[in-house]
Amino acid sequence: MKFLSNYPEIIEHYYSNGIYPIISKTLRYGLGWIPFSFGDFVYAFGVIYMIRWIVKHRKRFFTDTQAWLIDILAAVTLLYFAFHLFWGMNYYRLPLHHNLNLEADYTTEQLISVTQVLIEKTNALQLDITKNDTIKVDMPYSKSEIMKRAETGYKNLESQFPHLEYHPASIKKSLFSVPLTYMGFSGYLNPLTNEAQVDYLIPSYKFPTTTAHEMAHQLGYAAENEANFIGCLATINNDDIYMKYSGYAFGLRHCLNEIYRRDPDLYESTVQNVNLGILKNYEETRVFWESYTNPLEPVFKMTYNSYLEANNQEGGMESYSYVVALLVNYFDK
Repeated sequence: MKFLSNYPEIIEHYYSNGIYPIISKTLRYGLGWIPFSFGDFVYAFGVIYMIRWIVKHRKRFFTDTQAWLIDILAAVTLLYFAFHLFWGMNYYRLPLHHNLNLEADYTTEQLISVTQVLIEKTNALQLDITKNDTIKVDMPYSKSEIMKRAETGYKNLESQFPHLEYHPASIKKSLFSVPLTYMGFSGYLNPLTNEAQVDYLIPSYKFPTTTAHEMAHQLGYAAENEANFIGCLATINNDDIYMKYSGYAFGLRHCLNEIYRRDPDLYESTVQNVNLGILKNYEETRVFWESYTNPLEPVFKMTYNSYLEANNQEGGMESYSYVVALLVNYFDK
């Protein structure tokens, strides 16, 4: 399948905008109505079956090693093929900035200008919600309600970008949220069932953007940085002020992090213009993840980083900064 990465135009036309939308909608219609994550049960059953098979056939490894390895290879090959057929080929499509007619590069001046715009918008929303610039924003909705409200943002975004139409929905709370949090992840897409799983333990103010991020994966945007950008757009275009705040705070934090990476002194002067309540939301997220820090988390992150690099994302998790280029050029344009 790797050779397909050399033909992004073909993947974009025939798979991402041809075969995949049919597969995705079929799976979402078929499984979206189920209130729990069917895909998580598939994962659990798969792990149990794999362990049972290895235990049951362990003696064959010594008596008929070649046949034992062939059985393993056949199963892995089948899963690899299914992964790419149902979703994975989206890793090889054209970069998102081509589809949105945006530039991929930007200057520090552009970054500062857009960051100031995001600060003004995020400050205004935070103050409008709390009536006090020192109070952090707390979501008044349950996380189930937030997942439902996330669809509205995509409906509004569709008028700007018709190819971002999202229907039907298939968004679930992950049954594995506890281990998922310890691994350092806030959500994932099951490529075999096209269900979007969200970690129900994460802070509520982060829930809208995480949900919208996973919905972007369902639409065929496999790259994490592109899903971040689309998730941000979908939340800032939501009619609900709390959802909108989550989106602007998300985009602002990415831009602030990029300013810090380029010029720490400039970051210190810029962040002083951000309402204290917003910074408290950022601190809430940091404290949450620190409370789940464990020795194995770097191993999971390293494994996922290698996975990203193997799937056409140069730089692995560092490629997430591409979202800043998309944000800057979108707002600048």
